[in-house]
Amino acid sequence: MTSPIGLLEIWGSSAGISAVRLSGQRTVPDTTVPDSLVACVQQLEEYFDGKRRVFDLALDFGSASDFFKAVWHQLLLVPYGNVTTYRDIAIKLGNKGAVRAVGMANSRNPLAIVVPCHRCIATNGKLQGYVYGLDIKRRLLEQEHALTFTQQGNLF
Repeated sequence: MTSPIGLLEIWGSSAGISAVRLSGQRTVPDTTVPDSLVACVQQLEEYFDGKRRVFDLALDFGSASDFFKAVWHQLLLVPYGNVTTYRDIAIKLGNKGAVRAVGMANSRNPLAIVVPCHRCIATNGKLQGYVYGLDIKRRLLEQEHALTFTQQGNLF
């Protein structure tokens, strides 16, 4: 699908949506969207139009590790317009020393945007790491925040 951040590829299985990835292609292939992916396309369009704050989709995390799945489930709890830190997630998972591991789980998140890893920032309030680059992370956060990162510099 075409989005404000570029062309997105959406993958799914009978268990649910398994990936939302920024595509390297420049144009949308001339194919019909499978029925199993229609809801995801519609909800992403609503998100980018500012009409959706929560995704209601079955998700398929496949064979990811239990730790990665736990991190992604924590990300799903971060409300639209809010942020958390890598450290806060590590603490919620019972291991305050797992900050880098939380960052690794975010970098391997196959469901960017739907599982909002863009809402995870450094403890000092600065943007840090995003699979599609900090410019796209900033754009997603600006869409969700009344006071943007551009206007306020950081969130803390």
